[in-house]
Amino acid sequence: MAGAAREVQVHISVLRQQLDLYECDALVRSYAVSTALHGVGESNGSGCTPRGLHRVRAKVGAGCDAATVFVGRRPTGEMYSPGLAAQHPGRDWILCRILWLTGCEPGFNCGGAVDTLRRFIYIHGCPDGTPLGVPASHGCVRMANADVMDLFERVVVGTPVRIEA
Repeated sequence: MAGAAREVQVHISVLRQQLDLYECDALVRSYAVSTALHGVGESNGSGCTPRGLHRVRAKVGAGCDAATVFVGRRPTGEMYSPGLAAQHPGRDWILCRILWLTGCEPGFNCGGAVDTLRRFIYIHGCPDGTPLGVPASHGCVRMANADVMDLFERVVVGTPVRIEA
């Protein structure tokens, strides 16, 4: 059908530390990611990456520079640099773009103490040189800035995101 929206889906493999983007059931891109250092889990405060079916709830950062620093989904006015990083050792850097996820499975990743949205689980950019392909995040899914900028342009609010162990 001419003009119909593409059917886009995101699949994240925690085991492979990879995000796969599908359009009309065809794999079109794969990206290295970093999921939670503490593994998978849905509980609030666990520091784990939640599994199951999610959707993109909000897209944050359109038009922002790749070095834009976010806190609470808002640009701080800072631009990431090695000097800024040295001033804030141990800070969990959220850069560039944010895809905020919401769970779709009540009692598993939606509602109560397992609510992905209330846990502020994102797919987001991170500083260059941050290890990807290994679990290291605080629960979110980290991507290289260029990759998350590409993904951001390819998905819409409501895009399904499946996270599998």
